[in-house]
Parts: sequence; C-alpha cells; structure tokens
Amino acid sequence: MTQKTNAHDLSHLTVLVSGASIAGPALALNLARLGARVTVVEKAAELRGGGFAVDFRGHVHRSVLTAMGIWDEIHARQTHMGRQAVVDADGTPRVDLPAEMMSGDVEIFRGDLAQIMYERTKDSVEYVFGDSITSLTDTSQGMDVTFERGAPRRFDLVVGADGLHSNTRRLAFGDESRYLRFFDHYVAGFDIPNHLGLDRTGRVYSEPGRAVAIGNYDGDPERAGALLVFRSEQLTYDRRNVTAQKQILMDRFAGMGWEAPTVLKALEQADDLYFDAIAQIHVDRLTKGRVALLGDAGYGATMGGMGTGVAIVGAYVLAGELALAGGDFGTAFAEYETRIRDFAKGCQKISGNAGPFFAPPTERRIRSRDRMYRVLSSRPLARFFKKLTEKAATDIKLRDYPA
Repeated sequence: MTQKTNAHDLSHLTVLVSGASIAGPALALNLARLGARVTVVEKAAELRGGGFAVDFRGHVHRSVLTAMGIWDEIHARQTHMGRQAVVDADGTPRVDLPAEMMSGDVEIFRGDLAQIMYERTKDSVEYVFGDSITSLTDTSQGMDVTFERGAPRRFDLVVGADGLHSNTRRLAFGDESRYLRFFDHYVAGFDIPNHLGLDRTGRVYSEPGRAVAIGNYDGDPERAGALLVFRSEQLTYDRRNVTAQKQILMDRFAGMGWEAPTVLKALEQADDLYFDAIAQIHVDRLTKGRVALLGDAGYGATMGGMGTGVAIVGAYVLAGELALAGGDFGTAFAEYETRIRDFAKGCQKISGNAGPFFAPPTERRIRSRDRMYRVLSSRPLARFFKKLTEKAATDIKLRDYPA
C-alpha cells in the first residue's frame, strides 16, 4: 500500500446490513470507523456462537485484518489446530496432512470471529436481533424497508450479508434457484464427545460417496466436532426441520465403518446441527440500485472457497469505496463490483473439489486421492501446495482506502 488518502466522513450515510454472521459485522466495523450510521438486522435471537473453524491465508487477508484492527485478537484466539490424518476403517493413518494445508496461516472458530467484531462495534452500531426484512422499495430518497417485527424505516443503502440462502438477495434480485449451483454433495457438522481423546488434531475416514471426519480444534478434552459429507442427487427438504435432516444423515451413513456408528449416536442428541448442500452462488451482478450483496450472499461457496476471507476482504473494499466516493453509492458500487468479482470467482474455483476430496465416488478414487495428498504433504511439495492455495487468496490489489 502506498501513501494514505485523507479520511472521508460518511456520517451522512445510513446503511442497513442484513446478517450478523461474518460479512455483516465486518462491514459494520469498517463503515462505523468511517462515521456511517449502521444498523445490522439478524433473524437469529442472538449472536450465534460455535460453527466451523475458518482460516486466513496470505498477505491480503493479513493486511485487511490488520487495517480493521483485529489481526492480533484473531491470533490470540486461534485454534492452533495441528496435523490431520486420513485413516483406514481400523483407524490406521493412511495420509498425514500438515496443519497449514488444512488450516491456513491462522484459524479461528467462526463464532469467535463474529464475537470479536461484534464487541468492536456494539457501541457504535445498532444491532437488531430476532427480526428480518420483508420488503424493499427503492425510491429517489432512499430505500424503504419493512420488517417482520419492527416498524418500517428508510435507509440510504441496504447490504445483503445474510449468507448462501440470502433473504435480501431473494427480495432484490429474485429467487435463489436462479443463482445457486449445486455440487453433488451435502455437508453436516455438529459437536460430539471427544471419545477419541484428540488434542487439536483430526481424523478423516472415507468410503465411496461418503466421509466422516472428527476433529478437536480447541484443546477441550471433552468436546470434538464431527463433519459428515456425502454424495447425492439434489434433495428436497425443509431447512427448518432438524429432525428430518437428522434422518437423512442416519439413512445415508447407515452401515458405515470406523467411528460412524458412534458419531450417528451423538447426532441423535445434537442441538447444533448444520446441514446444507455444497453449493456456490453466482449472480449476474452484485449491486442493484441501493442494494449490494456481500460475502456468501453474492459469491458464496459452502466449503473450500475461503468464503470467510473473501467476505472480510469484500467488506473492507465496499466500505473503502464508499469512503473514496464520499458516499456516492453509484460510483462506489461500480468500483466494488469491478474489484471483487474476479477475486471472488478465483476463490470459488478452488472450492468445487471439497466434496470429492472428502467423499470420492469409488474406492479407486479414494486410493488416488490418498496417493496425491501423500505426495503433496511431503515437505518440499507442502510449501508449493501452500503457495498454490494462497494464490487465489492474494489475487487482488487493494487500493489505499481512508483509515
């Protein structure tokens, strides 16, 4: 980065952000530091904790997190996840995967990252939990917004940062079916007892078309996380019906070896199940009138596409462009679109292999995967592989945004 420009005051700008996971608080943090009046609306009743571990890679992620003032705190709360192993049905390791291959430069639980940004913004940003947007009307004076529970309000801008199944995107851009690309796999995650006694390590076991992974990310001797991946045709199910989702998993993983029966037993009692398709979002454009899409809502990938890193960079760029444009959203949105689109697409390209990595379709493919990763995990090639994974994460030139 070169010489800094003068700060541009955005105190005249009112922005509604839908979603309080990662992208929403990240944008709120960046905009609030520039003086904008930000409201974040979140359908959940409170900030959601837990979730998968997310990682950051390369100098671009570090530069943005440092500029946001949260790099040191992320390091202080990182998982310190170690090596992970692909195992046989009896638990014998077949491939040992270095930590940096799976966990990047620094890794943190999604919920911890959200908490860090929430704590930094809760006194300068209005958070509204337990509510959601029901309609958007773009006018010459602003965006008129109605809510499921709250009174109607007007904002200068609305940003959809509400995930892969974005309600904001549906209201402003049309039905999800136009934008979601299904990648022939589903993924589930939930906490289980740490019956293997893992300590910041993980195990992955695969059979044709399905996989079970168990990992301990935080050193808690009592708790571990389970990850289930399976190959499937696209399913029709109620995303709010957890019982039905558990039954899908029970059926799909019945008869599987290794620790699958123990994991399925824990699933019966799990109250934190995450279940979704491995999919990507591809929109024709990221902005429409006074509405912009950020993070998974605009360029999401369920696994392997460094979605958290892309969301953080996207939030930084969107806020920075609004500052450089003095709040002129037409100019700022056009620059945001230009600068983020190719970067996001590059990260999405590497996410298409997440399903086949965990759950190759045949025994032959499983053996082929193991051979490939055995070679890649050797010390010389591990460094080369790390550079390859960082290429997409660093393929953007950041402008000099106001501090």
